[in-house]
Amino acid sequence: MKTCDLFKKKTVLSFEVFPPKRTDAVDTVYSTVAALKELTPDFISVTYGAGGGRATCDATLSIASAIKYEYGIESVAHLPCIGLTKEEATNQLERFKAAGIENILALRGDIPEVGAPSGDFAHASDLISFIRERYDFNLIAACYPEGHNESESVLADIHNLKIKTDAGATQLISQLFFDNDYFYRFLERCRLANIDVPIEAGIMPVANKKQIERMVTLCGVTLPKKFVATMTRYEDNPEALRDAAIAYAVDQIVDLIAQGVDGIHLYTMNNPYIARRIHEAVYRLL
Repeated sequence: MKTCDLFKKKTVLSFEVFPPKRTDAVDTVYSTVAALKELTPDFISVTYGAGGGRATCDATLSIASAIKYEYGIESVAHLPCIGLTKEEATNQLERFKAAGIENILALRGDIPEVGAPSGDFAHASDLISFIRERYDFNLIAACYPEGHNESESVLADIHNLKIKTDAGATQLISQLFFDNDYFYRFLERCRLANIDVPIEAGIMPVANKKQIERMVTLCGVTLPKKFVATMTRYEDNPEALRDAAIAYAVDQIVDLIAQGVDGIHLYTMNNPYIARRIHEAVYRLL
């Protein structure tokens, strides 16, 4: 089914998983999916691993297909367009279609440090338009409550987001954030811009200091004083830090649900234990 239809019925809960590293056994992700299935998510999205190419597409496709047909959960396949030609995009889309995948998260993708490779798509909106003109996939786009770190301003970022939805995106999933007020202000800007598709709040329980540093560097997210104090207090105690991160994420989610959020998208980092702990705390609220 098309995941955009889920929001008509309920507050949606979804998870993200990523393919294992090429040096790891693929079975590791399926044990994660099996554990997540017990939490009855509305859908699970599968990222497109670093490096791109046919092997990366194969991993995303096989995992998304297994989630849908072997585990009975609707799946979403990520598809970044950086460096992708129209011919390559068509080949991958045809494979998704043949496999029965109905939902695609269309992304630009991260630009490599050596510079953007040549390709036919400069922006995610270009890929969305390309797919919408040729296929009947449900198209999902990413959004950024604090603005994309390459945007000139938050207003410019909203303008770009409007281009995505006008191009055919029928659902949005937000980048992680740690201060809900940023998300609420973002929602208000979306409404003023007549962006009226469902918007899921992306929540990541950060389980270690390295993850925190990586998220700040890559995403430019703001770390509230409460979050910093909590992480600093327990940074030398991994189990306590994990529990504090879970508690912080639960607090965010409870507030978001109380404010009527369309859905929660949990970045699980392939950690079913953390997902289970959060689910136990919030599932009655959904």
